[in-house]
Amino acid sequence: MLERDKLDHSPLVIAEVGQNHQGDLDIAREYIRMFAFEGADVIKFQTRSNKYLFSSSAYEAAYTSENAFAETYGAHREKLELKPEWLPILKGDCDRYGVKFMSTPFDEPSLDLLQNIGVDLLKVASFDLGNLPFLNRIARVGRPVVMSVGGGKMDQIRASVELLLRHHNQIAILHCVSEYPCEYNRLGLDNIDTLIKEFPNCVIGSSDHFNGTLSGPIAYMKGARVFEKHVTLNRAWKGTDHSFALEPEGFRKFVRDIKRVRHMMPPKPAVDIGAEQVFKKLGKSVIAFADLKAGDELTLDVLSGRIFNKQYLPVRESNKIVGTKLKRDIAKGEPIELSDVEHRNGAFDHD
Repeated sequence: MLERDKLDHSPLVIAEVGQNHQGDLDIAREYIRMFAFEGADVIKFQTRSNKYLFSSSAYEAAYTSENAFAETYGAHREKLELKPEWLPILKGDCDRYGVKFMSTPFDEPSLDLLQNIGVDLLKVASFDLGNLPFLNRIARVGRPVVMSVGGGKMDQIRASVELLLRHHNQIAILHCVSEYPCEYNRLGLDNIDTLIKEFPNCVIGSSDHFNGTLSGPIAYMKGARVFEKHVTLNRAWKGTDHSFALEPEGFRKFVRDIKRVRHMMPPKPAVDIGAEQVFKKLGKSVIAFADLKAGDELTLDVLSGRIFNKQYLPVRESNKIVGTKLKRDIAKGEPIELSDVEHRNGAFDHD
């Protein structure tokens, strides 16, 4: 699933729902349907066991953010979680729509839950980069692992990757800047070059919190082959991640433009150059700029161009006849063909 040679031909694009489903199963299912239709290869959620993940004091702390769904942080988080019994339903929807089911486990109970339902890929959030005990448990599951490296130093990234590679090589490392949202001049996409050089045995990708689509094609040109992008059904919804996420039409263009990049690079076949329809219709043919006699030398001063109903010798090929001599009389305005000139001194060898 994360083989570089396959991804060179068809990059992997992940629609990161996160918790933008607002803790509603019907909305979560609609994300799968909608973003599978818009071109996602993978639909990603997040899985937490909040009372395990947070200390009692952190769980019970007051929460007064404008995006709060409850008065305490723990209750706020619970409002946004998918119930464990919903996860098999979401996995089934992903199978039905032909996309992979992916989630980020934030703790050991969540990892066990995802393993039991047969998650297709596991995500390591930037928060757990360098968390070697947890990474070891994730790697032992044996599923492909995608890891973001936002906020990570190279020694932390290297230690994490080395540990994962002890178990398997189905690993993608995503360049990431942990800013929400991330402005265009903070994306730091040159770091993709560094990751490719440092980790040649891993697929390199990009996870960004930029509110536009240009980051995807540029990251592809830098060598990224896995792309994670936050998505939403409505940017105006309450919540911290909606404002920089892509709505369906934006995500469609994000996927489209990434997958177009490799097709934009090969030069046009030489045989097709100059044979374009526009030149057949409006291309000028070489003509005599004055009445000419057999034996006259064709100089720049006695040649010009004109559009005819058919194309004769294109003016862009005038180099083939300049300096040659005519074999017959040519009237002013009449087209000149290669057959009208003497072939000598290599005059036709300039292709």
